[in-house]
Parts: sequence; C-alpha cells; structure tokens
Amino acid sequence: MANLSEIHRRSPEASSHLLHGLSLPVATLQALQRRGIYCTSGVTVEHQHLAKRYVLRGVESGGAVADMGRTCAFLSPDGLPLPWLQSIDSLAVNGRHAIILAESLVRIEMLRTVRTCELSISLHTLSLQPGRTRPEITSKSVFRGRDGVLSVELWKEEHRTLRGELAPIFYTRAGEPMQVPRRFEEAIRKVTTAVCCVGCKHAHVSISPQSSEVAL
Repeated sequence: MANLSEIHRRSPEASSHLLHGLSLPVATLQALQRRGIYCTSGVTVEHQHLAKRYVLRGVESGGAVADMGRTCAFLSPDGLPLPWLQSIDSLAVNGRHAIILAESLVRIEMLRTVRTCELSISLHTLSLQPGRTRPEITSKSVFRGRDGVLSVELWKEEHRTLRGELAPIFYTRAGEPMQVPRRFEEAIRKVTTAVCCVGCKHAHVSISPQSSEVAL
C-alpha cells in the first residue's frame, strides 16, 4: 500500500484523486454547482483529545436532480455500513447528510450524468511514519469505473421500486464487463440510489448509532 507522498511523486493526478475523490472537469463542477449539488469527498485526519487517538473523518453528502447526481459515502473496509457520529439536518437539499469517524474508511463516490456514471472506490487508513506523532493518510484505489451505463432512469417516480436493486454496468476498454468487489456490491447499489435521489436530504449508506447497536 503506497503512502500518498510516494504516490504524488509518481503521479500528482493519482495523489489528488485518492485524497480528494473524483477528478472532475471544471465544466462538470460548474454544472453540479448550478444544480445545487454539493459533495464533500475529502478525507481528513482528526485528533480526539479525550480518547487520545487519531481518526479519519468523512462526510456522506450529495444528491441529484433529474439529469445529474453526485454522491460520496463511507463504509468499513469489509463493506459494512458505519454508524454516523451525527446526522446533519438542513433546509437545503443535495448537500451534507452525515459525519463519519473511523480509523479506516472506504470511500465510494459516484457521478451520474443522465444515465452515464463514474465510480471510484478507495481505501483510506492511518499510517504512522518514523519520528512523527501525527499519522498520515495512506490510500489506495480499490475500483475505478468509467462511463458506466445505468439501464433504468431510477430518478423517475415510476421506477422508484427498483431503487436499491440496480447499479451501473462498467466495461473495460475492450468491452468486457468489469466485476466490482463483491463486498461492496450492496453499497454501490445504495450509492446508485443516492445519485438518483432528487432533492436528497438523508444518508443512504451510513446508519444511525442505534441501528448499529441493534445489528450487534
């Protein structure tokens, strides 16, 4: 697993992608902003003074309008949903939904333009370097899908019952279907629902702490 500083020396673009999420063209970012879709995809290191430990912080965020959607969500490395620290209520839609803290995170980010989707899955952990007390983020790409095809217009009300059942199909450059990691299949379907959730005001992947305790 490569440290981000090492990745940056080899490829600044790869470093930016792993740390900040999908590298999107300016025109795409402007289109999202015009539609009022705001996605916080960065991962940061935070220090818990009372617990005397460092954790990673991610924000589940995003939403959709009819022709476009973007969502960023976080889960555990084994593919299970993580309980949020707090949910975020807002009068605005398609923004921040929940804050997640953990010592390791998998970020799943998806962009939808009508029925064409981009998907990025990356693993983020804490790495303590010799002679330092504050850990760094060590990241690696788990899956990257480009120009995936969503077979059904899930943002339309008549297809509501299919939400959570479908995900885009991604192909290699040679035209062969790509297999996503099996442990993340359910989360990918949930993120697909999120990028089709018009006027989204809730988290799709992370769960309430009470739900986590019941599951245990």
